[in-house]
This record gives sequence, C-alpha cells and structure tokens, in this order.
Amino acid sequence: MMPAIRRIALIGFGEAGGILGEDLARAGHEVAVYDILLDAPATRGAMLAKAKAAGARACDSAREALAGAELVISAVTASAAAEVAVAAASVLQRGQLLLDINSVSPATKLASARALAPCGADYVEAAVMAPVPPHRLAVPMLLGGPRAAEAAEALRALGLDAKAISDRVGVASAVKMCRSIVIKGLEALAVESLFAARRFGAEQEVLASLERTFPGMGWEDALPDYLVSRVAEHGRRRAAEMREVALTLRDVGLDPLMASAAAERQDWTVDAMRAHGIEYPRERKFSWRPLADALADHAAANPATAEHALVGHAAAGSTAADGRERRIDGSRR
Repeated sequence: MMPAIRRIALIGFGEAGGILGEDLARAGHEVAVYDILLDAPATRGAMLAKAKAAGARACDSAREALAGAELVISAVTASAAAEVAVAAASVLQRGQLLLDINSVSPATKLASARALAPCGADYVEAAVMAPVPPHRLAVPMLLGGPRAAEAAEALRALGLDAKAISDRVGVASAVKMCRSIVIKGLEALAVESLFAARRFGAEQEVLASLERTFPGMGWEDALPDYLVSRVAEHGRRRAAEMREVALTLRDVGLDPLMASAAAERQDWTVDAMRAHGIEYPRERKFSWRPLADALADHAAANPATAEHALVGHAAAGSTAADGRERRIDGSRR
C-alpha cells in the first residue's frame, strides 16, 4: 500500500495541469508547479498569476518542484513527455510516484518507464478518458504499471477517478490511442463533412440523415457544435495526439491511414483560422456554421489560394482583409 499523499508536483501547468493543480490545492494539499512558460519573460508573469490564483507554489525549475513530492503528475505536450521522464529520473527517488497523464503512444510510455527505473521511483501511466475541464479532478483515468492498483487507491483518496486496468505499462495508453481513432477521427470527419455540406446548402439534410442513421447521438442538436469546437479550440494538440496514434498503429504493423488524415484535417482547421484571423470564442457559445461560413467566404474571395494550400502557411496573428479579426460568431472587433 502506498502512503497517503500530501505533497504534489505538477510538471506542465496548461489546461489539464492547471485544473488538477487548482483542485488539489483547494482540497488542502501542498502543490508545487513548474511549466516551461515560467522560463520566458513574456509569459512568466501570467504563469505566476495563474499559480497564485490556483493556490499552488510556482517553481523556477522542475528539480525544485519535484523535491520532496510524493506524487508527480506529468502533464506536458506529447513531444515533451519522454523528456520529462528522463529529467525526472535524475531527481526522483524511491518512494516517489510519477503519474504520466500525457496522451502518447504505448512505446513512449514504455520508454519513459525504463528511463525512470534506475532511480527507484514508481512510474504509473494514466490514460485520461474524457475532457478535463467539465470533469476536473474527477476526470476518469485508466492506470497501468506494476503498482497501478496501489496508485489507483492512493489517487482515489485524493478525489481522482482512477482505475487500474493492467500491471503492464502500455495497455492503458493503447486504450486511449485506439479510442482516439474514433473520437478524434469523428471530429475531423464532422469538420470535413459539415463544412462541405454548408457550402452546398445541404447541411440540414445531411444532419437529418445522420440523425436517422444514428438516432440519439444529437446530430440535429448539440453534437455538431461540440465536435467542431474540439477541433477549432484544440486542433493543434489533438493533431499531435493523432500522430502519437499513428506511431501506436505502426508499432503493431498497421498503416495509420485514418489517424494521419485526421491529424491533417485538425491542423488544417487551426491553420485556416489563423491565416484569416479567426478566433475561437472562449467567452461565447460556439457554433460551427459561422466558422464554416467565414472560411468559405475567404475561399470564395481568394480562389487562387485553395484551402489545402493553407496548411503550413498560417501566420499567427494575421488579420482579415479589412484589418479586423473576425470572430466565429460572425462579429468583428
């Protein structure tokens, strides 16, 4: 049995890390955080303010955050996940637990576990199975690793919804990766299908047909807005995860045709929005139709620049032709 957890370190204080850190701090635990944005003068102030508002202690290095923490939660980008494990191995000791919640391939999780093994700290992989913001600390997680069952018990005592499914590292992340083929693939399919249908003026019939084929999913209600919003708001991160899915498939001898295509469509959406100065309306309700219309308007006005040419050519911060950024709800500022 693992001892009760009192001191927690978060490496990565973005959306997921920020929410988990805030909830754990509010529950009375000592929370230390480190994020690479603390190293940059341009973003340090905002990160310090975010940590203070969450009730967490911001640290100037990962080493400082990890010192003395009984639980370390790695919540970084997919590309940095293995690097964090390697760096943590030089600091962590026996009796400390690294919970890797990053959306990466089973092979990456296995590499991280091997990197941590020499220091004696415990490595447990976690597959986060739902969006963090609505669930917050209670977001469902599947755990894997030799001490996954004990870790699940300790994490549930903190208020997490943790379930051990295997004593092998890689199984939980395989569940996450294979599920993402459907979930994030469906999001990418919704963008492609609905944006095309909108340009033909056929979206009502398309949605009605989907509702008849898959009744109860909400195709004529909130589902299309939700699916497209996930790409419009988090497309870059989701594309990165789908590339981890592609690695997962290649590792078992499958050509990742669908996963790779989904990543391209997610990146395309973000690139197209940025190229035309279209913002995601974080403070207003999202609707997919104004976004589809905005991108269609730009395509019609600039036929020489086909939409596929937008990929890889977005200029962050660029504005619409009239110099004002166009919002997804159709308004301009």
